[in-house]
Amino acid sequence: MKTYGLIGYPLSHSFSKGFFTRKFEEEHIAGCQYETFPIPAITELPALLAQHPGLCGLNVTIPYKEQVIPYLDELSDAAANIGAVNCIRLKDGKKKGFNTDVIGFRNSLQPLLQPHHNRALVLGTGGAAKAVMYALQEMNISFTVASRTPGNGTVAYNSLDKAAMEAHTLIINTTPLGMYPNVDACPDIPYDFITSRHLLYDLVYNPAETLFLQKGAAQGAAIKNGHEMLILQAEASWDIWNG
Repeated sequence: MKTYGLIGYPLSHSFSKGFFTRKFEEEHIAGCQYETFPIPAITELPALLAQHPGLCGLNVTIPYKEQVIPYLDELSDAAANIGAVNCIRLKDGKKKGFNTDVIGFRNSLQPLLQPHHNRALVLGTGGAAKAVMYALQEMNISFTVASRTPGNGTVAYNSLDKAAMEAHTLIINTTPLGMYPNVDACPDIPYDFITSRHLLYDLVYNPAETLFLQKGAAQGAAIKNGHEMLILQAEASWDIWNG
């Protein structure tokens, strides 16, 4: 039995387990299972791997996307550049880290882009933001990073004026603001300056339409949540494990 799984903590709601269990059933993939491994500290990873010698691949979620790197033998170029790993291939005794968030985000965003979506505003500075920035660089889209607290090349939400909002027609929320159960939260940007030329993309997928997306839609903007990105990054993991 080939075993794949997810490490993180806590793992109360795992998209990955449901996705892969369904995939194995619907595509008649025999001899495979997907498990969740909630480990309270990343230092427990070597013991986990020793207990499960049949593991062929792992997904990595918060809070270990960055912490896992010292435990790996090798990194893909994207993972090394981003400094975050969400997929590990276990093959021939080697542990190689990849970042499939980049693939999922890029392939989900690309079909929505209009020629005028050439400057992006990235909301947030965490690991997800780094993957988004890497993908934007790949697509030759310039970007500005905004967060609650400015500094280190980041502008503050409250410094965004009409000109800044009009110049950045692609706005990407990489923060967890608005995620269930805190559905009344959203990044504190001036939504009044959003127009029908804007495209708002939220990495959050639960609820399907966050307050961030609702406010954009109310101004006539195109909107997209992170559900397809999750599916595409999961499929990319499968390709890496079996490629």
